[in-house]
Amino acid sequence: MKLTEMSAEELASFKAEVQKKYDDFKAQGLSLNMARGKPSAEQLDLTEGLLTAVKSSEDCFAEDGTDCRNYGGLDGLPEAKALFAPMLGVTPDELIICGNSSLNIMYDTIAKFMLFGTGDGEKPWKDTKVKWLCPVPGYDRHFLITEKMGFELVNIPMDKNGPDMDMVEKLVAEDDTIKGIWCVPMYANPTGTTYSDEVVKRLAAMTTKAKDFKIFWDNAYCIHHLSDTPDTLLNILDECEKAGNPDRVYMLASTSKVTFPGAGVAMIASSEKNIKYLKSMMTVQTIGYDKINQLRHVKFFGTYENLMEHMKKHRAIIEPKFKIVLDTLEKEIAPLGIGSWEKPNGGYFISFNALNGCAKRICQLCKEAGVVLTGAGATYPYGKDPDDSNIRIAPTFPPENELKVAADVFATAVKLASAEKLLAE
Repeated sequence: MKLTEMSAEELASFKAEVQKKYDDFKAQGLSLNMARGKPSAEQLDLTEGLLTAVKSSEDCFAEDGTDCRNYGGLDGLPEAKALFAPMLGVTPDELIICGNSSLNIMYDTIAKFMLFGTGDGEKPWKDTKVKWLCPVPGYDRHFLITEKMGFELVNIPMDKNGPDMDMVEKLVAEDDTIKGIWCVPMYANPTGTTYSDEVVKRLAAMTTKAKDFKIFWDNAYCIHHLSDTPDTLLNILDECEKAGNPDRVYMLASTSKVTFPGAGVAMIASSEKNIKYLKSMMTVQTIGYDKINQLRHVKFFGTYENLMEHMKKHRAIIEPKFKIVLDTLEKEIAPLGIGSWEKPNGGYFISFNALNGCAKRICQLCKEAGVVLTGAGATYPYGKDPDDSNIRIAPTFPPENELKVAADVFATAVKLASAEKLLAE
């Protein structure tokens, strides 16, 4: 029976029963974590061979004879660019291999645009008001970058196809202070949504009043599939070129959840014009990124096909964890009608929508019972979810036995918070 259909007496009885179960969990002194999308230790072990892929100074030479121990190679080893270009569907000339963090590249690129402009002939963003479009729910660290830069963040609702394009097109056509949009286009954080072909084409072709409008296309989960029928994503760089906007998009990816998050490689791709512009500014800040680490990755994987085979090993570890959480929600929450979620086809998260006004209470209850979640509101700019509804669940890090307990605690907290909410109405 759905909670919303219960009488006050039935709700009170339900709450008392759930409260007892919750108190039992609380008494166990649990310490469990479903807060961040971190790979588990078992996943990190998959790439242990990376540590010895370069064994000695004799192994430190690239295919063209470059000594990777020395300076140079601003945009990355040619063989590293060739290995990773297929991840984003670009040519090596459209790609720069950087350090270990795509988040760092995004921050750094926007900082460059703040100080020097985008290379489109417009003035630097520090000299003008800047608004930024933020599909919600979305990635908290994206929002923080643009928030810390002083941009005004504008919520754009997400649906099963991606951001609300009617709203996006209207806003960008009317307001030249809107300079860009965050996008996690495949297995989006946290919803798991993959943008439809129509959304990709409309983003590429839309008329923008700002001549220096940019799409930051963070394709972080593009090879993190969880099924035998993975989603497909249209290549936005190709679509931008077809639409006459070849310099509109910056595409990003990394191996943070493929090899070692603290010692992977990250990349940015764009039009050759944009890449040339970025390189002209990079020469001031570095003489080259960690080529030995790039070489490690090349030696460890060899080919892009081997990289994709490696991702099947990741799937074998994390797919059962997603099943634990989804099965718990289906069994414990679905019959009560007090939450909604989608089964993602890839990525690292499950996006849970509670009854309006319950997300903060659910997170509080979980914390008091020893289960840490991403804070309620984190999936919205400024940490403010207008409905206090969305919670991001990250199943990948805990061992399966701990995850089962954490999922049960979460379901219990959802029931208790929902009953409290309905009884108070």
